[in-house]
Amino acid sequence: MKIHKRTRLTLTDREELWKLHCTRKHSQSELAEIFRVSRQTISKILQRCRGREFVPRSSINKRFRSLQYGLKRLKKVEFEIEKKKKSEAKRYNKSYPGELVHFDTKRLPLIKGENKFSAREYLFVAIDDFSRELYAAILPDKTQFSAANFLSQVIDECPYTVECAYSDNGTEYKGTSNHAFVSFLHDHKIGQKFTKVKRPQTNGKAERVIRTLMEMWHQKTEFTSREHRNLELIRFINFYNTVKPHKGIDGKTPYEKLLEYF
Repeated sequence: MKIHKRTRLTLTDREELWKLHCTRKHSQSELAEIFRVSRQTISKILQRCRGREFVPRSSINKRFRSLQYGLKRLKKVEFEIEKKKKSEAKRYNKSYPGELVHFDTKRLPLIKGENKFSAREYLFVAIDDFSRELYAAILPDKTQFSAANFLSQVIDECPYTVECAYSDNGTEYKGTSNHAFVSFLHDHKIGQKFTKVKRPQTNGKAERVIRTLMEMWHQKTEFTSREHRNLELIRFINFYNTVKPHKGIDGKTPYEKLLEYF
């Protein structure tokens, strides 16, 4: 038997209490002083003793009775954590290459030796939703013209047809029909979609690949010049597309995914 952790009197104490009570020599208040408990506790125990119940009752709270409850609770907590992670990181893939290509831009840090007045360069990326194939380039600014130049590079290098460009609402990607990037899309019959306003995370694949680039390329290399940085970017893109496996495409590389499809 497991006694409740808040039990004030043991079996022996209860039997002794009942004997003293039966002698009618002590009031309940006196008994409370003798056994160092409250008068209410004495009254409750005596009531149970009248029914010949001298054994302290077991706890009805499973938290104090059973390791099994604790294990079940831990399992439930772990399940909820896993469920939350999956809901936060739902992966989806388009059906074929070029169906949707994600675009994004990142202002690059200064290279060691440059001062704060040096003009910043910008990293443009494009990633195919189906295969995760990556395209990237460093351009001198974040204008519609640089975005259009980058798109032209992607179209020239891409072995499949790009059907739709997906990006945030940045001015380099969004504008009227005269906008350089928008106009280029129209001329090549490429559709355009945007993330929800102030919700850049809906362009998650592009956001993630930029983070990967900064962690695995920019932060791990000490560049001697901007030309050196550009050269190392080309090398990293080759590594990303042909060597690095991706969980989102079953552990394949983008190159393997494209070969499998074609």
